[in-house]
Amino acid sequence: MDNKQTSSDFDVVVVGGGPGGYVAALRAAQLNLRTALVERENLGGICLNWGCIPTKALLHAADTLRRIRHADALGISVSEPQVDFGKVMARSRQVSQRLNRGVTHLLKKAGVTVFMGSARLNGARQLTVTDMQGATEKLGAKNVIVATGARARGLPMLPFDGNRVWSYRDALAAKEAPKTLAVIGAGAIGMEFASFYASLGTKVTVIEVASRVLPASDEDVSGFVQQTMAKEGIAFMTSARLVSASANASSVELSVEQGADKHQLSVEAVLVAVGLTGNTEDLGLENTEVVVDRGVVQTTGWGRTAEPGLYAIGDVTGAPMLAHKASHEGIECVEYIAGRRSGEPHAATIPACVYSYPQSASVGLTEAQARARAGKVRVGKFPLEGNGKAIAIDEASGFIKTVFDDATGELLGAHLVGPEATELVHGFTLASTLEATEAELMETVFPHPTLSEAMHEAVLAAYGRALHA
Repeated sequence: MDNKQTSSDFDVVVVGGGPGGYVAALRAAQLNLRTALVERENLGGICLNWGCIPTKALLHAADTLRRIRHADALGISVSEPQVDFGKVMARSRQVSQRLNRGVTHLLKKAGVTVFMGSARLNGARQLTVTDMQGATEKLGAKNVIVATGARARGLPMLPFDGNRVWSYRDALAAKEAPKTLAVIGAGAIGMEFASFYASLGTKVTVIEVASRVLPASDEDVSGFVQQTMAKEGIAFMTSARLVSASANASSVELSVEQGADKHQLSVEAVLVAVGLTGNTEDLGLENTEVVVDRGVVQTTGWGRTAEPGLYAIGDVTGAPMLAHKASHEGIECVEYIAGRRSGEPHAATIPACVYSYPQSASVGLTEAQARARAGKVRVGKFPLEGNGKAIAIDEASGFIKTVFDDATGELLGAHLVGPEATELVHGFTLASTLEATEAELMETVFPHPTLSEAMHEAVLAAYGRALHA
């Protein structure tokens, strides 16, 4: 094991080295808490090694390919680009490996003791760590933080085999792009991989049991994303139920019901992206008072569980399962342990992003949720075709939408779809965190020419004051 130590003197032991766990460990070390971190596979967790980061490397390649193919619109003539699939995949791995080394360096620099192995609780504050060779080591701590993340949820009729039936991890390790691919689930993971493989020429069919894609998003965003991706050649089957499935040596045969219609599909591979389930097994939680409900550790404020001194953060505590939420919770949890926080926490404003083409991002409530909560609301919607920068870069497809409480001017929700949506949403997140109203947002000066001006116009539009629509 790395930094071998047998000790009962740790102030904090973090179980899990993902974006929640390693950030919690770094913050604990900053606060001069004697800190250990246990990770069974890769520092950085699924997000850095097999999720958020490598998928964005792939999607960047897809975006670059798309821009090259449309360069003629800018007066640049190029021949059809050739894709080296193996090299594209290899670069995504290199990006993850580089960041993994960075996390390793940060933990060492901070003085965090790292144990590589699987942790099991013998009680609230006692753990046994077993490394890959079977050697064990006992640790003790005043506080333990469970940050073990989540894994892909499978389907009984389509068990993952790494060959024809993929999890997101298999989709990141493919040797070549399949000619045909079915994606089961139209959430963020499913839509991102659908977008990537379609850009490489794969014929993609997305199957979603809900009535629309990205069912957690605002309805206007969902509709726009589906319409745009359909133009890219992706087929969608919504309100669709997978009835049966069977994989053989060369294909996967699917039977799908869509209302009264029945469809038979034969594809080279299937990506199952129907959600995640928390990693709560084999942790020894049964030796504590921790409550686990359907794969989710139950917590109250600051990550507290029913067992004093034992905390849980991130995906293992349930939705929304997002890396940045886990990191935020890790910092809050450690600062509570260190006595820097007290009382009950305010609910954090957590943005959500989808990096498919087109990109989409949101923070707060959808329009439907806002109307259900506040009753009377003001909605502003500004099309990117009215934004000078969007037109200049030939990316004028999309819109920004804001939802305000009519009585108070509180920003209840913001929804963006189009170029750099995921880089812009933080502006609305910051406004919400600072409890800015429409008045402050209207008085804010946005630089010209930028895509961010459309954010300002969407606020103005909610009050009938848009200037360029």
